Amino acid sequence: MKKIGILFGKERSFPEAFIERVNQKKVEGIIAEPVIIDKLMQGEPSGYDVIIDRISQDVPFYRAYLKNAALNGTAVINNPFWWSADEKFFNNCLMTKLDVPVPKTVLIPSSARPAETSDQSFSNLTYPLDWDRIFDYIGFPAYMKPHAGGGWKSVYKVTGVDDFFTKHGETGELVMMLQEEIIFDEYYRCYCIGGKDIRIMPYEPRNPHHLRYAADFKPDHEKINQMTDIVLRICKFLGYDFNTVELAIRNGVPYAIDFCNPAPDADLASVGQENFDWVVETAANFAIEKAQTLKEGADNLTWGAFMKKSVC
Repeated sequence: MKKIGILFGKERSFPEAFIERVNQKKVEGIIAEPVIIDKLMQGEPSGYDVIIDRISQDVPFYRAYLKNAALNGTAVINNPFWWSADEKFFNNCLMTKLDVPVPKTVLIPSSARPAETSDQSFSNLTYPLDWDRIFDYIGFPAYMKPHAGGGWKSVYKVTGVDDFFTKHGETGELVMMLQEEIIFDEYYRCYCIGGKDIRIMPYEPRNPHHLRYAADFKPDHEKINQMTDIVLRICKFLGYDFNTVELAIRNGVPYAIDFCNPAPDADLASVGQENFDWVVETAANFAIEKAQTLKEGADNLTWGAFMKKSVC
């Protein structure tokens, strides 16, 4: 019997519906259940053929568990080794090499020194930075956000130089990105599952959280094809099996705003019934496909085109 597990935190609607849907399909030799961990012994299999990871970004113990599981042949969705290495500033840098439009972005050192460091730890860093060049490049208003991590935590809109320094002073040891504001005409959040199945969802990030999917943007066929191409290029190059890509349309051009979301929101209350049904069904089908094509004891992770090119 092949087992599909899902590793999750406080969310309930998606994990429970996913398990139920996989089991409803009654595929011979496949069952789904919540991941259960009662011990973690080095080098020992997890007992799961496929694991969907929804929480390891917040729980280092789970990330270590998933790496050990992958080492023993589990197909982990998403690849825990790449997820550990990836971050948003690098993603933006990578997009400049793929001809995917992204906002102008610079990386800003943390306001507070990291623990266990001193002034001497920063001998290679000019102080002050070339702030005039940075601010001229980005312009105001702008957005400041952590260079790694997801969600809307510690995201600031900054309106000028004084506002930037005031808000940067609140960010402590976080390394931040300063990013050009894209004043958009339309905005879309796009699920990509299995590197092939796309769900383009009108999205309004300026609305309260529970109303962000209550947007009435209506992309034409040409725009859908354009966005689909961008989403597939991004996810295949990064190697994410389960991701969302956010695209802001300015003057007809889709800008990739946020596209490193390997545990994207899939809660029924926020995404709505139609989107929820799609992601449950598509994730269930993909997990079953991964279980059926699993190679025992082999590396069953997805490695993106960037990593494959790097080792050739």
